[in-house]
Amino acid sequence: MTTDTAGPATLPTDAAGTDASGTDASGTDASGTDAAATVARLNAAFATGRTRSIAWRKTQLRALRRLLTEQEAAFTAALHADLGKSATEAYTGEIGLVVNEIDHTLRHLDRWLRPSRVPVPLALRPARARTVREPLGTVLIISPWNYPLQLALAPLVGALAAGNCAVVKPSELAPATSALLAHWLPRALDPQAVAVVEGAVPETTALLEQRFDHVFYTGNGTVGRIVMAAAARHLTPVTLELGGKSPVVVEPGTDLATAARRIAWGKFMNAGQSCTAPDYVLAIGGTATALEPHLTAAIRAMYGTDPAKSPDYGRIVNERHFDRLTALLADGRLVTGGDHDRATRYLAPTVLADVDPDAPVMREEVFGPVLPIIRVPDLDAAIAFITARDKPLALYAFTPSPATKRRLTAETSSGALSFGAPNVHLTVPTLPFGGVGESGLGRYHGAYSLDTFSHTKAVLDKPLAADPLRLAYPPFTPLKNRLLRRLL
Repeated sequence: MTTDTAGPATLPTDAAGTDASGTDASGTDASGTDAAATVARLNAAFATGRTRSIAWRKTQLRALRRLLTEQEAAFTAALHADLGKSATEAYTGEIGLVVNEIDHTLRHLDRWLRPSRVPVPLALRPARARTVREPLGTVLIISPWNYPLQLALAPLVGALAAGNCAVVKPSELAPATSALLAHWLPRALDPQAVAVVEGAVPETTALLEQRFDHVFYTGNGTVGRIVMAAAARHLTPVTLELGGKSPVVVEPGTDLATAARRIAWGKFMNAGQSCTAPDYVLAIGGTATALEPHLTAAIRAMYGTDPAKSPDYGRIVNERHFDRLTALLADGRLVTGGDHDRATRYLAPTVLADVDPDAPVMREEVFGPVLPIIRVPDLDAAIAFITARDKPLALYAFTPSPATKRRLTAETSSGALSFGAPNVHLTVPTLPFGGVGESGLGRYHGAYSLDTFSHTKAVLDKPLAADPLRLAYPPFTPLKNRLLRRLL
């Protein structure tokens, strides 16, 4: 994911849109010793046991849900101010997704937290064994700017459901949303257990110097490596939700009109600034040329002849990203789009054809409204193209062939594989969401979030009344050896 989530001081800063004021939930400066004080305060609250009860966890989740519904208009306005998101996109991609995550968690939390009995080997009987989930402690959630509400709060749902305290570090590049989170979370949730730290590189650096029990980071691989290195100093586990170039394979025989609509929808929502957005199309055979007019028509149907006037089309987050994206427009033949205005950070939905696989647009995650089409002769070439590159966060395919689906499932590796629709897999709470290799480490959503933010503890209870373990006590005899070999 090509985002500018603030990292330690070794990471270059983005001057555009940076707010380095850095306040936590109590309004104090969050850098230096105050970061330590914030974490110490949450650790002290966790030590009291207040977050462990299921009642507390459900109370926090219900309060978070109530906040999202009662302040929906305020969050919608903030998302529009930060990214030009329409009210519909703000709800479907951010507010509603988190509400659904909360509802799913509340429905299943009792069952997920129930201890699980496991069998005991014959040699250890009589005994009982079970696994129990326990909260980790205090966790850090560092979220990016592209979905600044969803990607801060969806991990928080899992952290609270697991019974943890949490520090939320929103992105300073979405200042309106960050300010609302800083204002409302400590008021809606238990302020002894949840803190929000605003700021940029210095504040994130100060937080990463503290010892957390888990660090959850969403952003790019460069900062992900820095976060992982900082966590390693404390042997802190991490979840890294990154990104990469998610390909779309389009095979002959596909309904190209429908495929084009779904590709355009998945690519150009949030002005292409989605980590799961289709990054490029691998068009097999003649589908490359045939797909072009369908994509053009789909874009026009969604955003009109002048997307700059569409209330449903967003804007690029800042000038630095705008300049990066407009520099990619020369990397192929322009099929549609290309119009741009730096003053308003507008870049039209753009499709490029006849793109060289080695062009700059193919060297990094686009993370914007520019869609390259690469022509490949057959499925073998498409699979070879994908497997020669870093494992993507998602792989999408449009094909009528069950054999192709089997091959893509067996012969490629990606965080997710979706046939017939981009992006929507992340709305299924029973599916894990996460990357593999360069696209990320770990997974969350639904029960997988509880796995991420909990420790599954092994518990064995062996009575003292009977002691078959005597067979394992020295001194060893030939009879003991024979019995042990049979039992173990």
